[in-house]
Amino acid sequence: MSNPIKPTIKTEIIPLLLIIISVVASFYFYANFPEQVPMHWNIAGQVDGWGSKTTGAIILPLVIIAMYVMFLLIPYLDPKKDRYEQFVKVYHIFKNYLIGFMVLVYLVTGLAGLGYDVPVGLIIPIGVGILFILIGNYMAKIKMNWFMGIRTPWTLSSEEVWNKTHRMGGKIFMLGGFLIILTGIAPLSWRLPIFILTMVLLIFGTIGYSYWVYRIEKNKKVG
Repeated sequence: MSNPIKPTIKTEIIPLLLIIISVVASFYFYANFPEQVPMHWNIAGQVDGWGSKTTGAIILPLVIIAMYVMFLLIPYLDPKKDRYEQFVKVYHIFKNYLIGFMVLVYLVTGLAGLGYDVPVGLIIPIGVGILFILIGNYMAKIKMNWFMGIRTPWTLSSEEVWNKTHRMGGKIFMLGGFLIILTGIAPLSWRLPIFILTMVLLIFGTIGYSYWVYRIEKNKKVG
């Protein structure tokens, strides 16, 4: 069976290097972490969850490796595997962005676990926001499939609804990315309202828009 995403050394070198960085870092962190390390930060950037040094050192690298394997396997599992050939480049870009972001989170939180004064509450929201902007920039190029993109009953029922939703969804994700960045730099009292607004925009903007486009298309066929 041919591989729908056609991995090569060129396409896999970046994620593999990122994985190696995370694995090497895990040995360093494990050797130097205290017995308890911060694992979660609230919206104010304050630590509100702790874990063991073992958990802090190995969980994210394992997640990153699992994510990479998932990206390799998904096209084989998708009934629409033939569509991946139409957005191979974007698929690899998404893979690199997501794995790169996870490695960033691991290194930032790892340094915080070592006791460095790292502004986790600033770096992570900015990183998430940039990730959403980058993803939004490429979203319109994703073709219909069962695993990637905005998958609703309406986008999966129509090629036209899928394409229109992803064109609009890309713009929504980019706007949402800018709003997420604001949650890292805005005054504390503004952060939760901005976060809630962003989630409402991302969820209802994409799902609601897909349904609206579907209804329009259905009415045209009936008419």
